[in-house]
Amino acid sequence: MGKDIFSGRYTTENDKDIVVFMIGMRINKRLAIHKWLPVFLAMPPMIKELHTHQEELGFLGMESFFGLRTTVMIQYWSSTEALLSYAKGKKHLTAWKAFNQKVGNNKAVGIYHESYQVKKGNYESVYGNMPLYGLSKALSHIPIEPHLNSARKRLKGAESNNRA
Repeated sequence: MGKDIFSGRYTTENDKDIVVFMIGMRINKRLAIHKWLPVFLAMPPMIKELHTHQEELGFLGMESFFGLRTTVMIQYWSSTEALLSYAKGKKHLTAWKAFNQKVGNNKAVGIYHESYQVKKGNYESVYGNMPLYGLSKALSHIPIEPHLNSARKRLKGAESNNRA
């Protein structure tokens, strides 16, 4: 996807249940490169697989952030079932097994993840003069019209649409 800037204010549809999955690692001992580098390098093949087979896996999109010690990837999934199915897949299980063999309980590197099931109508977003980013890359990106002008309206809008 390009980095075209969309002038004005945009939001996303919120008419689908989604799963927000955050995953990352923390380098606890910077000099223990032999422990944390394999963990770091395990992610790119999985990310490639997710983007290559996006629709069939139920993967909607992601953003990544890198700090001095901690990385985080925010992923959007179509369902908990899709996320759990990927976790049981060959590429992920291979990486998980390698982590446990190489790192285990060693304090040099830590990993974490958090999963959130979000029901339709219970999330909202706004993007002003931005390229497609985060949830707007994962769901329908739409201009904000008067009936969606505030966070409250965007949240209530989905609620009233669900009743119709």
